Amino acid sequence: MHSAPDPHEATLVGRDPEQVRLAALLSRARNGKGGSIAVLGEPGVGKSALLTSATADTSLRVLRVDGYESESDMAFAAVQRLATALRRECEMLPEQQRRALLVASGEADGPPPDRYLVGLGVLGLLAAASDGQGIVCTIDDAHLVDPESLDALAFVARRIAVERVAVVFAGRDEAGLTEHLGGVPQLALTGLDTDAAVRLLNRAAAEPLPPSVALAIAQATGGNPLALIDLAGESLVHELPDLGMAGEPVPVGRHLEAHYVRRVRQADQPVQTWVLLAAADSTGNIDLLADAGAELDLTLDDADRAEVAGLVQLTPTVRFRHPLVRSAVYNAASGVERRRVHRALARAADRSNLVEAEAWHAARAVVGTDEAVAQRLDRTAILAARRGGLASSARLLARGADLSPPGEGRTSRQVGAAEAALAVGAAHLAQQLIEAIDEESAGQVTRGRALVTRSALSVLRAEREGVMRGASDQLLAADLFHGFDDVREQDALLRAFDRCSSADRLMTGVTQSELGERMRVGADRNGRWSVVLRGLAALILEPYDTAYPQVRAAYDAVLALPDDELMNFGSVLAGVGGYLWDDEGRAAGLSRAARAARDRGALLVLDSLLWIMALSEVYGGSLHRAHRFVESNREVRVAMGHEDANVPNVAVMAWSGEPRELVEAVADGSGAVGFGGVQFSGIEGLVARDLADRRYEDAYRRHKPLIEEPFLQVTPMWYADFVESAVRSGHLDEAQRVAEDLASRAAVNGMPWCEGVAERALALVSPDDAAEAHYLASIAALHKTLAETELGRSYLLHGEWLRRVRRRREAAEQLRLALRHLRHSGAEIFVPRVLAELEILGVRPDDAAGGEAAPRLDLTTQEHTIARLAASGRTNTEIAANLFISPNTVDYHLRKVFQKLGISSRRQLADRLNA
Repeated sequence: MHSAPDPHEATLVGRDPEQVRLAALLSRARNGKGGSIAVLGEPGVGKSALLTSATADTSLRVLRVDGYESESDMAFAAVQRLATALRRECEMLPEQQRRALLVASGEADGPPPDRYLVGLGVLGLLAAASDGQGIVCTIDDAHLVDPESLDALAFVARRIAVERVAVVFAGRDEAGLTEHLGGVPQLALTGLDTDAAVRLLNRAAAEPLPPSVALAIAQATGGNPLALIDLAGESLVHELPDLGMAGEPVPVGRHLEAHYVRRVRQADQPVQTWVLLAAADSTGNIDLLADAGAELDLTLDDADRAEVAGLVQLTPTVRFRHPLVRSAVYNAASGVERRRVHRALARAADRSNLVEAEAWHAARAVVGTDEAVAQRLDRTAILAARRGGLASSARLLARGADLSPPGEGRTSRQVGAAEAALAVGAAHLAQQLIEAIDEESAGQVTRGRALVTRSALSVLRAEREGVMRGASDQLLAADLFHGFDDVREQDALLRAFDRCSSADRLMTGVTQSELGERMRVGADRNGRWSVVLRGLAALILEPYDTAYPQVRAAYDAVLALPDDELMNFGSVLAGVGGYLWDDEGRAAGLSRAARAARDRGALLVLDSLLWIMALSEVYGGSLHRAHRFVESNREVRVAMGHEDANVPNVAVMAWSGEPRELVEAVADGSGAVGFGGVQFSGIEGLVARDLADRRYEDAYRRHKPLIEEPFLQVTPMWYADFVESAVRSGHLDEAQRVAEDLASRAAVNGMPWCEGVAERALALVSPDDAAEAHYLASIAALHKTLAETELGRSYLLHGEWLRRVRRRREAAEQLRLALRHLRHSGAEIFVPRVLAELEILGVRPDDAAGGEAAPRLDLTTQEHTIARLAASGRTNTEIAANLFISPNTVDYHLRKVFQKLGISSRRQLADRLNA
């Protein structure tokens, strides 16, 4: 960590546009409009020089967090250095964020923090530190930063808004780096143009070069500044004109490395060895290098002479002139020489109790396999995982697998590495590790773990066959675990239910009944999930009346879980809650799970939960809440660096009035990659659209195949829609049968949501002299629920019935209430149908609204969310943690909300929001 740049860098040539862009970024940060940028380019193109130039004369406080190769597998190493520099500000953070930083940095014990929670803590650190002077945080050699720190810093870069903070990354334009920096603005740094390259070359050369020679050199090097500067005085200058005549730039890296190797070899042997030692370590820790050097008969005198030779700088840590110098020195050494210095560094790290550094160097000192070193890497991987460093843990386990002799130990480490990689979304690494496994040398449990990981990868990569086969694969894994690992067996069975829900009717390799039978067998293992599995098996296999108490017991068991476990049960909370028709319990459980995920910074989990919550609101909730969850889902994905939703919520799209062709295309696209649950929820959404548009025959034809092929708990929630389409299209017998089925479920569960839609269905199939009692019972029941859309639809159908039996005044009253509730719930697709009925009655829409429509607020989605949370009594700090932004950003948006709403205090928010 350095607080200031090197003031001796030469003035840049040919970088005016880039300097202007960085200067503008820093200027905005000084004025409270923070931002970020990633400078990407090849080695030697001038990234570091650009950073140094941009920060040389700034009034902002400069914090440098450079990447080091030897720290690249040390979880949160860069974050630890930053937190150390801002230790005073760390004490100002909310307890959960402060604790996350301390655990991630290895300074405290506790549950492994999610990297995004650590990122929120870093955001808080920088925001607190920027209150006075303002901060620019530069991350040079970002491609060498450990992945956890890189994710945390990228999160900060994406969430900066109104802080006096600028974050500038610089690194090689590599796939791994750009993937981590998704959502961060990029600046591609290429070679200088010809004129600038010639000017720089002549400035660096001992004497001006002939124009033709300078031009040829500029073209041959592709305008790479470091190549031009460092080769200007070399004999290579006289070779490059001929090389450049081919019209293609020569490989700069190769020539520069050769140049640096020649410079090193001009020094005496002790200096050469000391430089190699420093290149092998790359942290710049002088004490560590001195200790290791003593084993190699080196002294600090040798370090001083390396600095005099212009190879390194000893201020206050060892820094090479350029990363290419380090790579040239290291690559030019023989394997024997490299292993010798790594062994010395490993022993020195061990003496200093630097566990991770010792394992890293020891692994690089090995020829072939070494189980003892592999075990040391295992221990280091465990330490990384305890700090929340799953990506680093994956890389350490993968290296340990490389050092392991063939057999169960190697395959187990490979699978463990793949599991850790998958947990942080590193699908490519996980795939590579799984493909390398030798199945024949693996035991049953290891093969089961590999199968579970492959299945999860198929879902993550949206591979059609894998998604559809997901439940079957989980059952195969459960069979492999059977008799060896009861915990893993039951876990696999729970995942099988989840995969079944995702694939829906597209599921292959197993039937619903086969799945239920296998879950029942798994429940008999008497593990901690036995009650849950028994309930899920009953849901699949048994009639509703006998299954209900077992399913309720399973649901209660899930709700009794601690928050950190409950948040991983989103599909069970939604699916089983729907089966029980427990709208309030479902909403409360999902809300608690989402809150737990937010509190822990588990954005991958929160992403999934918000998608599920939006879909749940379509059935038994309100479209306004569904849209709120969709927007929150999008915000979470932006925070993670994804611009678009991974799997569109096609049901919400259908209910929102998106063009039918688009909804059908998205639904078909989801089905094409195996996500039947998404596809068929979209079809059901189009059924609702058909009903709203009075296209009853279309709704009936679209719906009938899904009703005739029921799927788990999903289909009964659609029964009321089917009854409406069947009655209005002349299929009364079918409607009668389904309505009675729905009513029998309501009699078993006694839930108002189920009773409300069942009574509406019975009203539709009843003669006129019996219908009204059912309509009134439907409305009374739904008033006790969160299902406001359903309530509005019951008012609508009752109003239509009243008009048909010529009770016009009462019809108008019911239609007024329908309009109010449908608009309040956001179910706008049904509003035209209400208005058409009112027009027949001669009632104007303004009269129907009754003057009680909620006022339209000119607030953005984020402003509305912040206002709603503030109105509920949350503090700025609590809101910031909830939305993964800084308290400064919350305060900024609240001031805008107050201005737009014409209020001056939080006490007035609830009234203005109609809360």
